[in-house]
Amino acid sequence: MLNALIIDDEPLAHLVIQHHLAAHPTINIVGQYYSAKDALYDLAKLDVDLVFLDINMPELSGLELLKALAKPPQVIIVSAYQEYAFEGFELNVTDYLLKPVSAERLEQALNKVIIRENQFSTQPQSSIILKVDREKRKINLDSIEYIEAYGNYVKVHLADQVILATSTLKRLSVQLDGSFLQTHKSFLINKNKVVAVSNDYIELISGTIVKVGKSYKEVSRSLL
Repeated sequence: MLNALIIDDEPLAHLVIQHHLAAHPTINIVGQYYSAKDALYDLAKLDVDLVFLDINMPELSGLELLKALAKPPQVIIVSAYQEYAFEGFELNVTDYLLKPVSAERLEQALNKVIIRENQFSTQPQSSIILKVDREKRKINLDSIEYIEAYGNYVKVHLADQVILATSTLKRLSVQLDGSFLQTHKSFLINKNKVVAVSNDYIELISGTIVKVGKSYKEVSRSLL
């Protein structure tokens, strides 16, 4: 779970980001600010992993806010102005989005956030937060055998049940740690549950047979 702030002087920008984040239950909005100056003080006190940051704001710009922070969290700039992109990346922002922001473009940015977070995390990943129906559910990674693509959803196969979660296989392939491997365009498997491997299939500890796609055969051979 990543704690996030939205800092933008336009109320509509807040609504757009909130709308898109509804599909990303691992992002928890812990604060919303309509002034960078108001956010500056609280950023020093709050446990924040990610900031969605506008640039053109009264009194204090988004870039000025970034320069004032000794240890800034990850930042996704959301701006109507492309000309500040170079300066933004010089300040090590994770991504730079132009308004209006699409769901697809925001998902790309969040994938970059997750990759960076995993690179610098010292704690092994033991669970994942998924949106199931209208609630967020914490699922232990060790309880997952494999994950199956199902349109805009995924079927998470556990030892005793199957959970239908709001996500995509592509998104989960970025979020999950190295104990999971994609072996087919429709399947992510838990490497710790593998008992047999062939050119065409993988057998899991429950006896389930999962197909191996043509482009994944070489990677799958390394499982055992």
